[in-house]
Order: sequence, then C-alpha cells, then structure tokens
Amino acid sequence: MPIETKPKDYEVRIVPQQQQWRCAADQTLLLSALAAGWRLPHSCRNGTCRACMAQLLEGQIEYRIEWPGLSAEEKAAGQILPCVACPRSDVVIEAPAARPL
Repeated sequence: MPIETKPKDYEVRIVPQQQQWRCAADQTLLLSALAAGWRLPHSCRNGTCRACMAQLLEGQIEYRIEWPGLSAEEKAAGQILPCVACPRSDVVIEAPAARPL
C-alpha cells in the first residue's frame, strides 16, 4: 500500500506589507495569497496579462507553464508572475499593490 505524502509547503512573505503565510509546493503564490486573505493584482491567472507581476527578493519558484509572459530581461531581474509561480523554497516577494481582502 503506497504511503500518501502531503506536498511540502513553504513560507511566503510579502513586502512592504510584512505579511506572511504558508503555500503548498503545488499551489501558486497568487492562490495562496488569496487563501491567506491578501489580494494581489491579477486578471488572467495564466501568465499572460502580467497584472500580478512582482519582484522575487528571496527564494526560488517554478512556473506551471513553460514560458510565462515575461521577457528574458525581466526574468533575469527577478520579476515573477505569482499567478503561475509555485514556491520551491521559502520566498519573499515585493508587491506594493497587495492589500487585505
């Protein structure tokens, strides 16, 4: 009988609001923020509109899609799209427009 394991979860911290919550490795940063009571700007939820763009200050993410709507320069500068980004470590993101629900 296989042993079921729960996906690892990571701490997400958002600045400048200094709020934090947990996010499962298989959940996007956007959905975890909404579940934690924080609204990040968003629209499409599939990586194309760029409304949710934020700065990754610390940590690692992995995208659910092969190439989200960011240029190579934006990716190199640490810009991420939380709507399609899942954590692979504890992360700190800068999202000045985030607000409580």
